[in-house]
Amino acid sequence: MARISGIDLPKNKRGEIGLTYIFGIGRSSAQKILDKAGVDRNTKVSEWNDDQLGKIRQLINDEFKVEGALRSETQLNIKRLMDIGSYRGIRHRSGLPVRGQTTKNNARTRKGKRKTVANKKKVTK
Repeated sequence: MARISGIDLPKNKRGEIGLTYIFGIGRSSAQKILDKAGVDRNTKVSEWNDDQLGKIRQLINDEFKVEGALRSETQLNIKRLMDIGSYRGIRHRSGLPVRGQTTKNNARTRKGKRKTVANKKKVTK
């Protein structure tokens, strides 16, 4: 079983795809890692031997910020924006889209489930 950065990589996937299960590593990063380690991209994760796995593990630890460290850095960056009161920080705090999207019709992912507001009832005489 291939275990890197606390993540069990799927055995039946190609190495290039298997590495993307680690938070912080995408397709291009996975390709660079495998090329530097001298491992064929199309080799399945289950077919990696111990020294190939060791090289890949070493490259990831040395050159990439992944999993918990990356998540905490991202959270700290968002907290910093909120603390300094920037526009982006205010949008994060109020749960609205941060990157300029419109909110009149869409933005349901950020805003959450609809909150229906009832109309005022007319006074009858």
